[in-house]
Amino acid sequence: MDLFRRLAEYRTESEKLAWSGTFRDYIDLLRRDPAPAMTAHARVYDMIVSHGVEEVGGHKRYKFFERDIYGLDRTMEKLVEEYFHSAARRLDVRKRILLLMGPVSGGKSTIVTILKRGLEQFARTDRGAVYAIQGCPMHEDPLHLIPHGLRPEFEKELGVRIEGNLCPSCQMRLRTEFDDDAEKVPVVRVLLSEEDRVGIGTFSPSDPKSQDIADLTGSIDFSTITEYGSESDPRAYRFDGELNKANRGLMEFQEMLKCDEKFLWNLLSLTQEGNFKAGRFALISADELIIAHTNESEYKAFISNKKNEALQSRMIVMPVPYNLKVTDEEKIYSKLIGQSDMSHVHIAPHALRSAAIFSILTRLRDSKKQGMDLVKKMRLYDGEEVEGFKEADLKELQNEHTDEGMSGIDPRYVINRISSALIKHDLPCINALDVLRALKDGLDQHPSITKEEREKYLNFISVARKEYDGLAKKEVQKAFVYSFEESARTLFENYLDNIEAYCNWSKMKDPLTGEEMDPDERLMRSIEEQIGVSENAKKAFREEILIRISAYSRKGKKFDYSTHERLREAIEKKLFTDLKDIVKITTSTKTPDESQLKRINEVTKRLIDEHGYCPVCANELMRYVGSLLNR
Repeated sequence: MDLFRRLAEYRTESEKLAWSGTFRDYIDLLRRDPAPAMTAHARVYDMIVSHGVEEVGGHKRYKFFERDIYGLDRTMEKLVEEYFHSAARRLDVRKRILLLMGPVSGGKSTIVTILKRGLEQFARTDRGAVYAIQGCPMHEDPLHLIPHGLRPEFEKELGVRIEGNLCPSCQMRLRTEFDDDAEKVPVVRVLLSEEDRVGIGTFSPSDPKSQDIADLTGSIDFSTITEYGSESDPRAYRFDGELNKANRGLMEFQEMLKCDEKFLWNLLSLTQEGNFKAGRFALISADELIIAHTNESEYKAFISNKKNEALQSRMIVMPVPYNLKVTDEEKIYSKLIGQSDMSHVHIAPHALRSAAIFSILTRLRDSKKQGMDLVKKMRLYDGEEVEGFKEADLKELQNEHTDEGMSGIDPRYVINRISSALIKHDLPCINALDVLRALKDGLDQHPSITKEEREKYLNFISVARKEYDGLAKKEVQKAFVYSFEESARTLFENYLDNIEAYCNWSKMKDPLTGEEMDPDERLMRSIEEQIGVSENAKKAFREEILIRISAYSRKGKKFDYSTHERLREAIEKKLFTDLKDIVKITTSTKTPDESQLKRINEVTKRLIDEHGYCPVCANELMRYVGSLLNR
C-alpha cells in the first residue's frame, strides 16, 4: 500500500506543477522572476551548481556528479568551468558542440545520462521551471511572440534577453488562430522529459543508407499534404525530429563521429547561429545544448579529414580519461556489481581493491621524476603519503603527461572478469585471489591486447597480488592484537615520551619508582627500524615528529598515532612483529590445540564483526596468511 501511496503522491505532485495562462500572465510571471527565460546552457549550469560546490585541495568539486562519476573531479571542474559556466554567461562557447572524447567505458555516456536525468528533475523545481507556447511542437519560448522592434523595451523592463524566432507552426497559428494578437496565445509549463520527447533529444547513428535526415529535422506529413496543398505549409509538416524536440534543453549525439556527413552539416548553422534548416521553411530557431561523445581513434580520423574543418572549429573537445584513483575505481566496480543480479554474492574485503590496483597501474604513465615508480605514483594519486614526496610533487606528476588515463584496461573488462569469477565458482563468496585469477585468464581473450602489453599486464597482476598479500597479513595480524587501538596508543605515547626526553636532553622518570633514567633507545630504534629510519636519520625523524606535534597544538588539533602516516605504519609493524610468531603458528597448524582453536575462533569472529568478512572468506584468509608467513 505504501508503494501505491507514493505513486499517488508523485501524480499529485506532477499535477501541482501544472501551470497555464496567457502570454500576458507569462510576462507578469517574468516580472517577478526572470529565471524561466534563461537559455538552455544557463539552465544546465544552474542545475549543476544547485547541488552544491565544495573546495577540495584547491579544486572545485561539483556534488551533482559525485553519486555516479568517480575519480574525475578535475575533469568535471574543467567541463563545468570552461564550458557550462562560460556558455551560461552567453560567451561564444555556447555556440560550440561539446564533444566528450575518451577511451571506451570511461564515463562519457554516464556524464550525458546524468545531465539528462538532472534536467528532468530540475525542470520540476521553481528555479528550473520551463514555460512554452501551448501546442508548439518545439515547446518554444513564449518571448518569441514579441516583434523584433519591441524586444529592446521588453528586455530592459523584464531583465531578460530575447533570441530566436517563432517556429513555422506558431507563426501560422498566431496569424490564423489569434489574429496576430500575442496576448491571447496560451502558455503552459512543460516538464522536460526524454521519454516524452520534451526538451531532451537523442540521436544514435545507424546504417547511413537507411537513416533519414528527417530523424533530425522532421518530415513532410504525406497524409495531410493533399489537404493543405503545399510542402511549405507548416500543417503538412511533422516537426518531430530530434533537433525539434530537444529545443529548450539538451541534444545528445551518441557516437557522433560515426554519423554520416549529411547529418553533421545540419549542426553548422545550429551551433553558430542558433538555427537549422528543415523542409521548405526559413531557418528554424533552436535553443539547445548539443553534447556528443566519441573515442580517441575516431576523433583523430575526423580531424585528419580537411573536409571537417568547419565543423571541427565549432567544437569544444573535452578529454574524459579513465579514473586514476584506486579508491574511486573500487566504487565503480561496487556500483556496477550492485546493479546486477549477483549482488547477493559476498565479495571479500580487498577483492575489488586488488582489481582496482591492477586497472590503475595499466593506465598510469612512467614518470621522469627520480625515485618515482608506478606503485608510488598510484599511492600518491590515491591520497596516500609517500616518503620523499609532497603535494607539490603530486601536482607536477598530474601535469607531466596530458594524455595520462586515456589508455589502459577499461572498467567493463574488469567487471566482465569479476562476473566470470562470480558465475564460474558458484560460491557464496569470492576473494581477491579469485578476482586476480579471473583477470589473468581473461588477458588471452582480450581482442586488443598485444603480446608486449600482455607481459606488462601480467606483471601488474603480480604487483596487485603483492599489494594484497601485504593487506591480508596486516588484516590478520590486526585481528590477533587484542584491543589493537589501545595497544597502539600505549606504544605511541611511550615513544613520544622517549623522543621528547631525547630531543630535550633530559631524563625520564620511572612510573613505579620515580627514579630518573635515560630515554629508552632500544624501544625507539625498534619502532623506527620498522620503516627504515637509519641511525644517522633518527635525530631528524624524532625532531620532525615533535615539530608536527607543536604545529597541531598551535592549531588546537589533537595529534594521535594515526595522524603521522609513517609513524602509524611503524607502530603497527612493531606490534605485528612482536606477534608474528604467534600468528604464524596459529594460522598454519593443521591440528590446532584447544588454546590455538580458541584464538582462531576469536580472530575469525573479529574479522567477521569488524572487518566485513563472511565465515567462508575469513577462514580462507586465515589459511592464506598462514601459507604466506611460512614461506
